[in-house]
Amino acid sequence: MVEKNSLMSSIATELHEIHHSRGWFLALGIALIVLGAVCLLGEITATFATVLAIGWLLLIAAVFALIHAVRTHTWGGFFLHLLSAVLRGVTGFLLLRYPLAGALTITLFLASFFIVGGIFRAVGAGVLRFPRWGWATFSGIVSVALGVMLFWQLPASSVWFLGLAVGIDFIFDGTSLVALGLALRGAPALQQPAGA
Repeated sequence: MVEKNSLMSSIATELHEIHHSRGWFLALGIALIVLGAVCLLGEITATFATVLAIGWLLLIAAVFALIHAVRTHTWGGFFLHLLSAVLRGVTGFLLLRYPLAGALTITLFLASFFIVGGIFRAVGAGVLRFPRWGWATFSGIVSVALGVMLFWQLPASSVWFLGLAVGIDFIFDGTSLVALGLALRGAPALQQPAGA
């Protein structure tokens, strides 16, 4: 009972902390929904923007990893950090230089991930038979079907899939933030818990 009261007090404190930021939750949620819709309408452009963003992030990470490797050159792990920096830099450069091939590679990786992950999820759920295991099995089958569809449609699927996935993610993330902001707006301002 003490743990439940402690948990409820912690939740009340957290809600009190974010209650005054409900407008920011709404604004960010609406912005993400709009950005997601733009990604869905221009999924090819969104795909290439995603590949270029990943390329730039890898290049920036390579610079920091290289600086770290140089600053710790006397350490035994120097060559591993140097190799990591070089691999990140080369991968980032290749994604920026050849975004179409980068989109194809990332889509190929994701299709493989969906197939392997879906098989493990479906088989694992069927073997373990935990409560409501049918949903996990169904989820695994859907993942396998998505991976097979991506493989079947390669290379055409590599041009649109990443933009579609990013757009859907933005829309769902934005919707959850809007829902949180509206819930906070509808709730009365919470009193500061005693002893806080």
